[in-house]
Amino acid sequence: MIRSSAALALLPLAAAFLLAPAPAYAAPTPLSEAIEALTVAEESREGYDRSLFPHWVDADRNGCNTRAEVLLEEAVTAPEVGERCRLIGGEWYSYYDDRTFTDARGLDIDHMVPLAEAWDSGASQWSTQRRQAYANDLDEPVALVAVSAASNRSKADKDPAQWLPPAADAHCRYVTEWTTVKTRWGLTVDEAERAALDSVAENCPDAVVETTPAP
Repeated sequence: MIRSSAALALLPLAAAFLLAPAPAYAAPTPLSEAIEALTVAEESREGYDRSLFPHWVDADRNGCNTRAEVLLEEAVTAPEVGERCRLIGGEWYSYYDDRTFTDARGLDIDHMVPLAEAWDSGASQWSTQRRQAYANDLDEPVALVAVSAASNRSKADKDPAQWLPPAADAHCRYVTEWTTVKTRWGLTVDEAERAALDSVAENCPDAVVETTPAP
């Protein structure tokens, strides 16, 4: 069938629409709206293994791996950087439990949305390369966070329906950052998780999500 000239003229516009990236919250979006936009789906842990997310790589080959880069970025007082990126001194604030540390060895780097939770929520369908990018995401400031080892290990791979930071004042920030990462990476939420996010968001009227889709 021969298409009309008008129809042919519309083809480039249609192609551009289909290839357009997913909506980005480059402009601040109210937390409640960002939560509403997340896709609700059942989760599955089948096939998960932490090694499927290669992490703590030295992407820019400057001698400091992802863990060290986060510690340097989040230091309240900058540490000295020794050989092989050994950090000496410095000070950090763990907002999960309102604690200050002067020794990086007391800190873990938490994946805001844990690797296992990401797997459950869509990452099982990704390539290893994309999972590595997720596990070492330094382009989204809230994707990785330096926190006390105790709080990180208490959280483990739990979602907000199962765990929230022990510091109550941190809940709005935590749920906002969780939603930011889920939005950026197009990850789903389950029903209980969605309900927990909504419950916290009710007390966070000024919280906004601002991010861009992961490449």
